[in-house]
Amino acid sequence: MGRISGLVPSRFLTLLAHLVVVITLFWSRDSNIQACLPLRFTPEEYEKQDIQLVIALSVTLALFAVELAGFFSGVSMFNSTQGLISIGAHCSASVALSFFIFERWECTTYWYIFVFCRCDSIQYLGMGEEEGAPNLKVSPI
Repeated sequence: MGRISGLVPSRFLTLLAHLVVVITLFWSRDSNIQACLPLRFTPEEYEKQDIQLVIALSVTLALFAVELAGFFSGVSMFNSTQGLISIGAHCSASVALSFFIFERWECTTYWYIFVFCRCDSIQYLGMGEEEGAPNLKVSPI
């Protein structure tokens, strides 16, 4: 029981840290958008990059809503394997996105961070295997 009681607060804190970094990125996305563009750019190019980054951040926030709903409802709160995967993914996402903000990385880098650190969210959408749950794997065509 000591292992699970230590995982739940750790998972909650890493979820909140990742959420705070994503919200901070919403506020400071101007410098990252400028890093995606050449030295001389048009307002249309800026607007296009801004829309792409806002879409990426909106998808991230939508997945946060799903993950937090699963966490607070208790569906995945006490699953120790899911807790460890979630802690690792959200911790690495928090660090990577912090570098993304401070170092002004290109916008396409966000999608690499997103894909690498959101691999655990599939279980919240009913695609993962849990004990007693039906197998929902899709076979390749």
